[in-house]
Amino acid sequence: MTLKRLLLVSNSTLYGGGYLEHCQDQIQKFLGGQVKRVLFIPYALQDRDNYAKTARQKFQSLGYALDSIHEAADPVESVLTAEAIFIGGGNTFRLLKALYDNNLIQVIRKKVIEDGIPYIGSSAGTNVATVSINTTNDMPIVYPPSLQALGFVPFNINPHYLDPNANSKHMGALREGCMLLVEGNKATLLGITKARLFKRGECPTEHEPGEDFSFLLNQ
Repeated sequence: MTLKRLLLVSNSTLYGGGYLEHCQDQIQKFLGGQVKRVLFIPYALQDRDNYAKTARQKFQSLGYALDSIHEAADPVESVLTAEAIFIGGGNTFRLLKALYDNNLIQVIRKKVIEDGIPYIGSSAGTNVATVSINTTNDMPIVYPPSLQALGFVPFNINPHYLDPNANSKHMGALREGCMLLVEGNKATLLGITKARLFKRGECPTEHEPGEDFSFLLNQ
């Protein structure tokens, strides 16, 4: 049985640190030694060239080659041959629209859910890994055909969490410095900050790094 493997990070940069510095140890442990190349999807930012340069430098420093999907002649084929996928932060609406425009939603879902390749999301990349982007903090600068996202997990996440959302029905909120590791049917909260869980009809609850969140995957 293939295990779904996700590392969902709240933010790409933590105050006082460099790009992905606060989660680089988790990224290396998550990818391990079998992955040699990572496919980067920079669609959340307008300047994809510079974004890819930043991501490539970081992943090379961790021992991984990085290919950016915007440089590929065939984006779908680049996903089909990917060893791992990393979707970075930026504007979630721009990101999701580009995924739809390039016909990537279903092919990414297949690679991650059925083939079990590792998926790393940061900020907007974490948002699109969930049921929908309804809990994004971003402005709708463009409009994707649907707010439904990749649906790797059966709940929504609000990255960069700051304040309670009184109208939320079912949402996990990741403060900056927080991340969620999913391996098959097991989910674990990682990082250096707490997360807050919102469930309809219940008071929000606070959760510490290291806590088991597997119950969220089985609802």
